[in-house]
Amino acid sequence: TGEQLFLQPAYPSSCHLIQSSGLMVTIYGNFGIRVRQAPARAASCSVCRLSPNTMVTPHKKSMLGNGNYDVNVIMAALQTKGYEAVWWDKRRDVNVIALSNVMGFIMNLPSSLCWGPLKLPLKRQHWICVREVGGTYYNLDSKLKVPEWIGGESELRKFLKHQLRGKNCELLLVVPEEVEAHQSWRADV
Repeated sequence: TGEQLFLQPAYPSSCHLIQSSGLMVTIYGNFGIRVRQAPARAASCSVCRLSPNTMVTPHKKSMLGNGNYDVNVIMAALQTKGYEAVWWDKRRDVNVIALSNVMGFIMNLPSSLCWGPLKLPLKRQHWICVREVGGTYYNLDSKLKVPEWIGGESELRKFLKHQLRGKNCELLLVVPEEVEAHQSWRADV
């Protein structure tokens, strides 16, 4: 049966998934991709599609079975729903992003490692989701108890700039397939 997803009421009216056991599949739900299966099965469906003839997948980043998959799994899940993930070159100015054509953002950030209540002096990469809900942008990090308010477009751009200045930070724009095909996520085209 596997571990089940637990939904927390989100702020203001959407759903916010809380991560448990390092399961990366929560990013799907925080992007509105409904997962009705247990997380391990949902993630493995995307992994099987990526490497169908292998027993050990190169997309699994942990042998502990904790759902820590690489970005190809997220990209494959988004593609099944008609979306593309566009890598953002962090040397570029975020002001050239046409926010009205972007569904949301996925960021890969260093995150503190905890063992129970103890915060260890180690960091590992963690995927977070940022989305606009009702004209306001929220950080839907699955490690947060409630979504973190970011604000409007100017606050979002400041948030993205601040995060991208950090070491080991990556940004993906989540856009519909047709937006990616025409590169209309760019305001400078």
